[in-house]
Amino acid sequence: MAETNTLPTRRDEAWRYADIGALAKIGAAALSDWTEIAVADGETWRHTMVAGSDAPELHRFRMTVSDGGRAELFVTNIGNDYTRVEVEVTLGKGAHFEFGGITIGGGDAVREFVTTTVHAEPDGTSNQTVRSVHWGTGTGNFLGEIKVARDAQKTDAAQDFKGLLLEAGASANAVPQLEIFADDVKCAHGATVGQLDESARYYMAARGLSPEQSQRLLVQAFLGDAFVELDDEEARETLLDAALTALEGAKL
Repeated sequence: MAETNTLPTRRDEAWRYADIGALAKIGAAALSDWTEIAVADGETWRHTMVAGSDAPELHRFRMTVSDGGRAELFVTNIGNDYTRVEVEVTLGKGAHFEFGGITIGGGDAVREFVTTTVHAEPDGTSNQTVRSVHWGTGTGNFLGEIKVARDAQKTDAAQDFKGLLLEAGASANAVPQLEIFADDVKCAHGATVGQLDESARYYMAARGLSPEQSQRLLVQAFLGDAFVELDDEEARETLLDAALTALEGAKL
């Protein structure tokens, strides 16, 4: 994305579902504020974060992962106002990018992840897993673009998005995009949106669990997929606990 001090509009694909009004509060200058990350050959970089507050937030990461390197980013997005986490990553030969994210909450806030993954060299891999749980009129978005250069043979890239809506007014949006110029690659994406399994809730209720306990257990199992690849139990629990704390505001 080109550096700019002009606010985008929803005509820009990457801002298609954004809360432009909230973005104006952040200010156009924030669009040029990137966290730059360079992962050296064979090195591993990992970052975990809980994003969101009562004010709009914009977090932007731009990564370059050199040959054989690995970058991992895991995020729980619980903003009570517009909260956007955006990532641009370019992968060298045999490099890997792992992304796990949760958007969760109610109210009328928009919470979103936007990723652009560029496979620039051969043998690169990437995996992105996003889970979205919303109620009220809350919205969860995932816009994920994968670009595979002409020489990036043997690329293996995957995206998986699942949304869970606890009330009729909530929404979840997934926009997977593939731009592939190589011919020997594996690129897969999946997106589903649904509601809680009522038969599972009934099963739990029949065994003495309250509706609140049942909902929490089902949502916890649903969210867990986002952080399966996070090899740090303490960090994983912190991210899941933040999501489950946000869940306490949900209506049954």
